[in-house]
Amino acid sequence: MTVSADTLATIALAAGKEIMRVYRTDFSVSHKDDKSILTEADGLAEAIILKGLAEAEPDLKVIAEEAVAGGHIPQHGTRFALVDPLDGTKEFVARNGEFTVNIAIIENGRPVMGVVYAPALNRLFVAESPSSAWQAEAAPDGPVPAKRSPLKVRPSPSEGLTAVASKSHRSPETEEWLARYPIAEIKGAGSSLKFCLVAAGEADVYPRHGRTMEWDTAAGQAVVEAAGGRVLTMDGNSLLYGKRERGYDNPHFVVFGDVTPV
Repeated sequence: MTVSADTLATIALAAGKEIMRVYRTDFSVSHKDDKSILTEADGLAEAIILKGLAEAEPDLKVIAEEAVAGGHIPQHGTRFALVDPLDGTKEFVARNGEFTVNIAIIENGRPVMGVVYAPALNRLFVAESPSSAWQAEAAPDGPVPAKRSPLKVRPSPSEGLTAVASKSHRSPETEEWLARYPIAEIKGAGSSLKFCLVAAGEADVYPRHGRTMEWDTAAGQAVVEAAGGRVLTMDGNSLLYGKRERGYDNPHFVVFGDVTPV
């Protein structure tokens, strides 16, 4: 028995519902050993996701952010799941809505199915397979929508590209990278929504010159690649998963829509 994309979406919506319950309260904020922010919503959402995945595919090994922070890193084979129950905790604390639930299925180092759900924005992005993705408007307390729109990266605009990057805190490496392309507009976005903007044809490139973990990126990569985009490391190779020897962190990478790397 293997989990389906619709089941992943159902699990993400359930986690999103719990996240929004906490979001509406006067929640407290703590810090993990690595100084990253933690809220009650992170742990509650992860528990819902882990329970849902265990019921849907009992043999599936799961690498989940909060479990890893607690020292629980299961041995896994070529098929496993990556989970970030609340990607963009800073956005959650700032209450700007740009946080997501990320669930991805990895096979042989590549994301083959994934869900990114932004519960405060009612935006659901789903990669059913490596070549099929869709988006829908989905409330946290509702079912997985039957009304879905296919996701496809847009043709590279002749008037210039839209990049997703920080407007105020771009690194020198990112500035140098952007200077190589005809950038007409720069959009800011939180969490793995940056991948999804490219997948939805709302942006064209997203360079990332900063540390990320596999659970931060896997679901977004599944969505954007299923929509026709690519995620490449700075040396032009595909961003791969299951990098246990690196502690599951990623090298720097770029998300491309219909853009030729230069």
